[in-house]
Amino acid sequence: MTAEYDSRDLRFKTPFGASAALSPVHFFIKAPKALSAALAVRPDGKKEFLIGMSRSERRGGFSCVFTPGSAGLYWYRFVIEFKDGRRFFGRGARSMAVECGEDGPFFQLTVYSSGFVTPEFIKGGVIYQIFPDRFRREGPMPSHCPSGRVLRGDWGGTPVCLPDANGKILNNDFFCGNLRGVTASLPYLKWLGVTTVYLNPIFEAASSHRYDTGDYMRIDPLLGDEEDFRHLCSAARACGISVILDGVFNHTGDDSVYFNRRGRYPGPGAYQSKDSPYYSWYDFTSWPDKYASWWGIDTLPAVREDTGFTDFVAGDGGVLEHWTRAGAAGWRLDVADELSEPFIKRIRRKLKSEKSDALLIGEVWEDASNKISYGSRRSYLCGEELDGVMDYPLRNAIIDFLKSGDAASLDESVMSLLENYPAQCADAMMNILGTHDTARLITALAGESADGRGASWKASASLSPEQYETGVRMVTLSCAIQFCLPGVPCIYYGDETGMQGY
Repeated sequence: MTAEYDSRDLRFKTPFGASAALSPVHFFIKAPKALSAALAVRPDGKKEFLIGMSRSERRGGFSCVFTPGSAGLYWYRFVIEFKDGRRFFGRGARSMAVECGEDGPFFQLTVYSSGFVTPEFIKGGVIYQIFPDRFRREGPMPSHCPSGRVLRGDWGGTPVCLPDANGKILNNDFFCGNLRGVTASLPYLKWLGVTTVYLNPIFEAASSHRYDTGDYMRIDPLLGDEEDFRHLCSAARACGISVILDGVFNHTGDDSVYFNRRGRYPGPGAYQSKDSPYYSWYDFTSWPDKYASWWGIDTLPAVREDTGFTDFVAGDGGVLEHWTRAGAAGWRLDVADELSEPFIKRIRRKLKSEKSDALLIGEVWEDASNKISYGSRRSYLCGEELDGVMDYPLRNAIIDFLKSGDAASLDESVMSLLENYPAQCADAMMNILGTHDTARLITALAGESADGRGASWKASASLSPEQYETGVRMVTLSCAIQFCLPGVPCIYYGDETGMQGY
């Protein structure tokens, strides 16, 4: 006794993939020798219920309609009665039904809010990611350098990547790429086909990566000033290019207006006084030296979202309002898994109230439709939070395919994502192959594994001429795949010219 069902085949389920709340989903399972059948539905975290299925003698099976009442994840399987007893059929390999035990596995149905739309401006275009300090410097080296920073005049040099005498990796050497350099490159970006520029953090910070924000309301002085940013956004719009920013809202820098551990700012910061207006933003276990921080890195004190910090970011006159009005077309949320659902929802509401087609992308490294973070299921793509995410699962699948030749695995990865993601989200995905958090694409494809290698080796290693030649061909193939799938291809600056490195 068996049954036939394929969740990706419109003969068995319509519509394909995710569905809107309050919209009917039609199911059919072929089981000609069965006596009866039911669809078992389990809303995520709730009890399972059964929907009786009607027999179709002509089609040799059973059908039913399920209309989900609200957005969220729903798990389902089939319960079928044969002459010799009841059997369960759940999700097997490649979305096909297989006989299983009473506890699953289940098929996934993603349900999004009715009326959920994502910004049109991003779709059908190309994103270009820029790490500002190393992209381009227009004009002379800065004449003033904030204390604690080291200016590097050797533009093509390798940044300091080893710990100092105190065991700290400071990331405090700057090559001084700037916003004017991005503006000057707009003709090149337009020629390249870019429609959106995504900038890594541009706000004042002590480190060259600038993920340790010092002042959310000020452009880092080594990059320029607010007028430079406004001019960049205006000039980009004239070229048909939008600019999106990196929102680092899980933590600040310890060297910041808000924490002020190093006393750089007038203060008082939370580290200096319990009477600081920012003291409640942080979670001290023993003030001032013991506090919650991102992954235990004490230069990145974590912020509490149940404080005035949320209003500071997403309230009237806050960070989002200021920079969106200055020209930002959207935001990418750093470490979205570390941000609470209420906080992301608040961010979305504020952005959409400022600009209805503002884009909100999240950094999520797994399938964002069913991610569990810190023990809780996330609802990133159900209509009240993100428009899309950085598609790391797709990146990994493409690279794995080009290195292994396993086309079936690539097909399964792509189809699983398209089945789980609402179509409007799939069309707004940031389809990456390289980023600031990964090895250069050509190196990831053609270089030897860096597993177990230290920073010194990674900083000096390079591809052999033969590896590089192979890598160029593999990069070309990877981009052919990237550009032909749903979503928005994202190029990390320099990958288009074959830059290498771990």
